[in-house]
Amino acid sequence: LLLPDGAIGIKCLNWSKDCEKEIKQFLVSSREVKKVFSIFDSKLDPESVMKKFESTKKWQKDQRVRKIFEKDLEGLKNSQILILLLPAGKSAHIEAGIAYGLGKKCILIGDQKKAESHYLIFDEFYPTIEAFLKSL
Repeated sequence: LLLPDGAIGIKCLNWSKDCEKEIKQFLVSSREVKKVFSIFDSKLDPESVMKKFESTKKWQKDQRVRKIFEKDLEGLKNSQILILLLPAGKSAHIEAGIAYGLGKKCILIGDQKKAESHYLIFDEFYPTIEAFLKSL
């Protein structure tokens, strides 16, 4: 599940009622991105963490970046569905493209204000989290 300002994941390897319940709980608890980040470490500000990460020098050769890439790719390969919550950054859109290329079902949640042909990679569109949750 990709959220605004960063990719945060929940793993539902087999789509089921339990997975739907986990997604609902995750979406309801993530109305504010800072709340989601606080699950990991309440002392960290997500914006400062991302700024520090994005300023990594020679990131192409940094092993930490490589590990994150490999974990993200593994998660995409092992998933059945990708859910993108707008607004989303470049990385989230790249991950959506990878998921589509891997043949994963892709769901878009959020207000897409203008026509974007590449958004046709998504199988389902929902204007709000509430609309998505009602569909489950």
